[in-house]
Amino acid sequence: MRPSPDDMGAGMDRSVADIVVGLGAMGAATLWQLAARGADVIGIDMFGPPHEMGSSHGETRITRQAVGEGEALVPLALRSNEIWQAIEAETGARLLTRNGCLLISDPDDRVERPGRTGFLARTRAAAARFGIAHEVLDAAEIRHRHPQFAVGDGDVAYFEPGGGYLRPEACVEAQLQLAARAGAQLRLGTRVQGLRPDPGGRQVEVITDAGTVVAGQVVVSAGARAAALLGPATGRWLKPTRQMLHWFAVDPDALAMWQGGPVFIWPHGTGATDFFYGFPAIGGTVKTATENYAGTVDPDAMGRTVTPADHARMFETHMATRLRGVGPGAVRGRVCLYTQTPDSGFVIDTHPEHPGITVVSPCSGHGFKHSAAIGEAVSQRLLDGASRIDLSAFTLARFGA
Repeated sequence: MRPSPDDMGAGMDRSVADIVVGLGAMGAATLWQLAARGADVIGIDMFGPPHEMGSSHGETRITRQAVGEGEALVPLALRSNEIWQAIEAETGARLLTRNGCLLISDPDDRVERPGRTGFLARTRAAAARFGIAHEVLDAAEIRHRHPQFAVGDGDVAYFEPGGGYLRPEACVEAQLQLAARAGAQLRLGTRVQGLRPDPGGRQVEVITDAGTVVAGQVVVSAGARAAALLGPATGRWLKPTRQMLHWFAVDPDALAMWQGGPVFIWPHGTGATDFFYGFPAIGGTVKTATENYAGTVDPDAMGRTVTPADHARMFETHMATRLRGVGPGAVRGRVCLYTQTPDSGFVIDTHPEHPGITVVSPCSGHGFKHSAAIGEAVSQRLLDGASRIDLSAFTLARFGA
């Protein structure tokens, strides 16, 4: 049962310590962590999270421990896993499944991909540095253990038994429930129209379609809608892109190997978008997707239909010669949003012009697995002045901001 805004207190005209704008992965985690520490906090979302209008939906999200996108992310991934398990113990929700993560690649792959050039080598290096359990499998061993993958003779795989998947909607919902239980106020179905910091930096007016709220600190975790709130000097570094998710039916005689399999990531070919990932069979279907780096979309106006042609392109380009036991018949599709930065990294930083605004959640499509720890770290920044996990790799200054 979702927290109800009707039960969260009276009008939107009181001063509060903190406001979190956007209650997807990062916002829900931050709201809960602040409330759990006794902060007077309001969470605002224009929809009713969890929902399908942002980036935190689609039934499953991959989680890994050795993160090839950057070693600064590994402590966030490890801490997030601890937090998910603690939430499960407290709420009884099923959030995390550790069925292993398989990264298949040409061992010498150096194709330039946003955030993932040399992905296999970087993942192995991260695992070695942090002592993360893993194996490296040759093609024969991949075929023996995971016959659903039609690998080439030169392919190898990194297998991480601690990897797996999260249930994003359940994760968001559980943290919002915990936040409400700890005293957070939720303003759902409320759109933030703008932010107006005072010249002295002591407070920020949050202008919504239901009135104005005054806060000492505002966390902007609005994903693809953050750029419009942050102003052009900061928002220009954030690029919303449209992504498609596909579910394909598994042949009945292949269901056993797909149900028991790992999540997988597979860079291939010579192009930046020659890359796809997927999950074990859940309910008789395999969810899979690639990534789109081209174009910028308006999150409120983009098309949300995945067409038969889109499914066919996904199957023919990535799956037909690589996945066994999965036919071309797509069962359904969904659209989600990435908010990408120039280097495909995160932004977790104070707004360069307004010290009362903290920017969180432009995560370039690989943020969900880290979100629980990011929420904790942001709460520590706001309440203690610093986070226990080093966030210096995620500043706006690296873009010249």
